[in-house]
Amino acid sequence: MKKRIALVLAALCLPLLAYLCFWPVPLDPAVWEAPAPPAMTGVYAPNQLLRGATRFELDDGLGPEDIAVDAEGRFYGGLEDGRIVRFEADGGGHSTFADTGGRPLGLHFDAAGNLIVADAYKGLLQVDPAGAVTVLAIEADGVPLGFTDDLDIGADGTIYFSDASVKFRFHQYKIDGLEHRPNGRLLAYDPATGAVRTLLEELYFANGVAVSPDQSFVLVNETWKYRIKRYWLQGARAGEAEILIDNLPGFPDGVSSNGRDTFWVAMASPRNTLVDRLAPYPFLRKMVVRLPEAVQPKPAHYAFVLGLDGRGRVTHNLQAPSGKPFAHITSVEEHGGYLYLGSLHETAAARIAAPGATNSTDASETP
Repeated sequence: MKKRIALVLAALCLPLLAYLCFWPVPLDPAVWEAPAPPAMTGVYAPNQLLRGATRFELDDGLGPEDIAVDAEGRFYGGLEDGRIVRFEADGGGHSTFADTGGRPLGLHFDAAGNLIVADAYKGLLQVDPAGAVTVLAIEADGVPLGFTDDLDIGADGTIYFSDASVKFRFHQYKIDGLEHRPNGRLLAYDPATGAVRTLLEELYFANGVAVSPDQSFVLVNETWKYRIKRYWLQGARAGEAEILIDNLPGFPDGVSSNGRDTFWVAMASPRNTLVDRLAPYPFLRKMVVRLPEAVQPKPAHYAFVLGLDGRGRVTHNLQAPSGKPFAHITSVEEHGGYLYLGSLHETAAARIAAPGATNSTDASETP
């Protein structure tokens, strides 16, 4: 009887083992060594400075990944279902502003009041003040935009934007991370000619984009490498790139400039120990992709924002280790004395008084 049970179990397990080992998957994982994460001490020490964030619920939407604020103080977020919603300046209500039919991610207003949108599926878009959508770009140098992610706009109107992956689409971003190959690009769109040029290739998930206040460089986050790169636009090093900050304690997502002295970096979650340990083992990472999503590695429910100066030094560290009231922060935009927070997974947008702000009258929004 025991032998028969063993045979039955083997017959049941062998197909499962064969599936986990050999079922075709769309990734070709690279061997790499994850750097030892920095200690969560000093400039990275946990704190509760994001516990005072105020949520603005959506009721019928998910994932305002990036937030943009217009001249009247109204704030906007793009949702999972393709809508871009507009919140009143006091957060008292929201309505649908536009629908891209895709997945709007990065948002930024241009000088004419148009909302420029990095849509993961539709490309680089423009939404006019009436909500009409126009496609600006769907390719660069003959290569289709595979995963348009984030953007910023220079003083001359140039739109700098990221194509996170030329191989994987938005719904496959976890697979891109497990493959860990440089599939991303940093691009620039000229509004006068409609031309798109490639500034950087072979980026490890090109994510957040921010132009420096003096217009001398643009930053782009490489999420899977835990680092931020700087591409020089002006000066003796124009056209060159370098690492601004390396080995961050989490996954850098959005980055923005406050126009003065700080780049705000949204850390979508802290580092994942299992993901780092799997780095040298491509075969095991293929097995992870074959597992049901429910048992794959997940980001920690955590709130984490860093402020950097132009030399890559940490100047601000805002956290809420419990992830309450707002977690998985994917964008941070400073406007009018507040930090506006976006998230790929929350059913709300949020804001909190910016460090040092003196114009907030809501004590609950003061870190």
